[in-house]
Amino acid sequence: QVQLEESGGGLVQAGGSLRLSCAASGRSFYTYNVGWFRQAQGKEREFVAVIRWSGAITDYADSVKDRFTISRDNAKSTVYLQMNSPKSDDTDIYYCAAGDPPKFQSGTDYYNRAAYDYWGQGTQVTVSS
Repeated sequence: QVQLEESGGGLVQAGGSLRLSCAASGRSFYTYNVGWFRQAQGKEREFVAVIRWSGAITDYADSVKDRFTISRDNAKSTVYLQMNSPKSDDTDIYYCAAGDPPKFQSGTDYYNRAAYDYWGQGTQVTVSS
């Protein structure tokens, strides 16, 4: 079992920066792939970024590529999402999620909510223009 808690959300100006954190408790967090997803009211939850369990491989949605950076510190059981140059379209509730690597059978599984077993409660990010 893994428990996840997001923090760091809030109000940020467009073009500024914000760092989200996802703190985990439970055993063997370092063995899990961790993703960030986001959801606006009335819309489906969408993939933002993922980092493999080793931290060596990351991937991003096209909409955030070159602006957001995902990283992890396994010693602290924490994954981060650095948001640079946010836009008003980035206003959403952001969720982190952890998934057991054997569930990721294909490359597209990393973008799929169903591959992730554990979710946090989310943190609101609001970008003002």
